[in-house]
Amino acid sequence: MKAKQLLVLLFITIIISACSSNKEQSTMEHAPNGDLWETTASRDELPTFLNEYSENIQIIYQAAGKSMELLQWIPCYCGCGDHAGHRSSLNCFVKQVNQNGSVVWDDHGTRCNVCLEIAAEAIEMKQDGKTVKEIRQYIDEKYKEGYANPTDTPMPL
Repeated sequence: MKAKQLLVLLFITIIISACSSNKEQSTMEHAPNGDLWETTASRDELPTFLNEYSENIQIIYQAAGKSMELLQWIPCYCGCGDHAGHRSSLNCFVKQVNQNGSVVWDDHGTRCNVCLEIAAEAIEMKQDGKTVKEIRQYIDEKYKEGYANPTDTPMPL
């Protein structure tokens, strides 16, 4: 009898825990190139795949989520345009933002120092008052030699 009561109690605890969670469940899938995509409710909710990475990487992802309007104009020079179909530095961190505000994060940036460096530099320059065009010119000049071809990123307006 005690085993049955324990089982019922465990079942009730699981149900209550699941029902009381305020966070939406994230979903994960693998991209054709092997990157991991994880969807969260908004740009304010970081993907769980970051839990195993350093605080510095988590900070850059958080900043990238808040700097989408900037990073969409900044190319990446790691080669991800060719092998992952990325169109800008933003795609190293965020695949897309859905109409409902949910964000599909890309784990590509967790494995690439070039991606992390470009995003961090661009965000810092923006915080220092540089325009998007000035940042773009700086990144293009700095990474034009010794790096892979840039993503096919349009010039800022």
